[in-house]
Amino acid sequence: MVKKSVLKKLSHTELENYLKEENRFTLEAVEMAFEILEERGQIFSEQEKIRIQQLIRDKKTEEEAKIQEEVETWKDHVTEDPKAIKLFSRNVILVIGFILGTIPGSLLLGYNFIKLKKYFPAALTVIFGFVYLPVQNFIVPFLHENNTQHLSRLTRNPEIFVTGFGMLVLLVLSVLFTPKKLPYRAASYLFPILISVLMIVIIFTNQDLFSGYFLVSFAR
Repeated sequence: MVKKSVLKKLSHTELENYLKEENRFTLEAVEMAFEILEERGQIFSEQEKIRIQQLIRDKKTEEEAKIQEEVETWKDHVTEDPKAIKLFSRNVILVIGFILGTIPGSLLLGYNFIKLKKYFPAALTVIFGFVYLPVQNFIVPFLHENNTQHLSRLTRNPEIFVTGFGMLVLLVLSVLFTPKKLPYRAASYLFPILISVLMIVIIFTNQDLFSGYFLVSFAR
């Protein structure tokens, strides 16, 4: 964020650089520079004012386009196009990853990467999914045991916090390695349901192994 007090320390010449065409300054900085110069009594002709207002409008359009591009990057582009590739829905992966942990979530996401012929991201995702289990089992009791004032919000439900972080990592991996704005058809829910049922059975028959999961903490 640009502070007006900082810009006020600049000279007329330096501020005028903010009003030049194709400068790299932000919209806010350009508007402030124009305002400061007017406050200092600098006279702008009507033609200059029109040019500066157009510059401001262009900056605004550019920044809005960047924001929209960022939104599109994180957006899930599900389509009904029969020609589109079939992948497991990102929402399904994240929900399963949050409720049942990173192992089933990473397997589903890894499968997507394999279908996209992205084998290294697939391997990285699956490895993360399994490695995160012992990490989670270490962090959860640590937060329980170190219930300080600074950590109090986390230690109330550390299982949920740590599981949520794992889900967030899966989301980041999905965004990083899935081609931007890739339209895809949502694959059948059958396999995610089967892997979820299997995972539930594994979790509740091996509760010590999955002690960091909030499902186990609720069951106890």
